[in-house]
Amino acid sequence: MNIETIITVLTALGGFEAVKWTANFFMNRSSIKKKSDAEAEAAQLTNEKNQVGWLEDRIAQRDAKIDSLYIELRKVEDDRLRIVYEKHALELELKEANYNKCLVYDCQDRKPPRNTLLNKEEKK
Repeated sequence: MNIETIITVLTALGGFEAVKWTANFFMNRSSIKKKSDAEAEAAQLTNEKNQVGWLEDRIAQRDAKIDSLYIELRKVEDDRLRIVYEKHALELELKEANYNKCLVYDCQDRKPPRNTLLNKEEKK
């Protein structure tokens, strides 16, 4: 191949710009590769940051839901405890009424057994 053929091919491919581009490519190919690697890594980091942000939001939503469920659970527990206390109070009143119950007809003037027992204990 003679020099005229090489020059003709170079001018057909873009002339001096093709020579500059080829020289630039071979001189800077390692820096170009590093730049593309850095861009890919930056894109990957951005994607991971977005995923972490999304996961943090999801965890915050679930924590809020759990907190609301705990609040509801505590309300239900308080209601049930209140019902148990009321039931026990009613049971005590029933026992007291059974203790003071008169089994004799027309016993309005009778002293309940409790009063007589209390009076005996006070005398001792």
